[in-house]
Amino acid sequence: MPRVAKEYKECDQHENAYQSQDAIFVARKRALIAKKAKSMRWVKNVGLGIKTPDAAIEGNYVDKKCPFTGNVSIRGKILKGLVTSTKMKRTVVVRRDYLHYIKKYRRFEKRHKTIHAHCSPCFGVKEGDIVTIGQCRPLAKTVKFNVVAHEAQRP
Repeated sequence: MPRVAKEYKECDQHENAYQSQDAIFVARKRALIAKKAKSMRWVKNVGLGIKTPDAAIEGNYVDKKCPFTGNVSIRGKILKGLVTSTKMKRTVVVRRDYLHYIKKYRRFEKRHKTIHAHCSPCFGVKEGDIVTIGQCRPLAKTVKFNVVAHEAQRP
């Protein structure tokens, strides 16, 4: 049985244009609902063993680049990394550390990569948290990943 939102809540309006989900008709008549109560919020299952967060199901944000409520599919690589910056709007910078082997000296050297990822409002991500990101279509010039899971930093 899929989880659905209990009642309809107006979407957050923080932009100049009216924000609504593309798949939902807001002006439908809700008084004649006798057969089956359909949710007024569209949510999808991403797959790959990733659980849809409760904030995406019961929240009232509109994000067309969200993998759970928007028009984005997760395919390709699934990576884990440390959040180093949350200064951009709905975008985080993720740092991935790895070791590179030098044959001549038979030793490893530390290297890192930074990846920009879109972060949906259903995740309360802060700097220092560990996130799981999934590859998707290009969302901006440098953003090609989307946050799909979040582990809060331990104090």
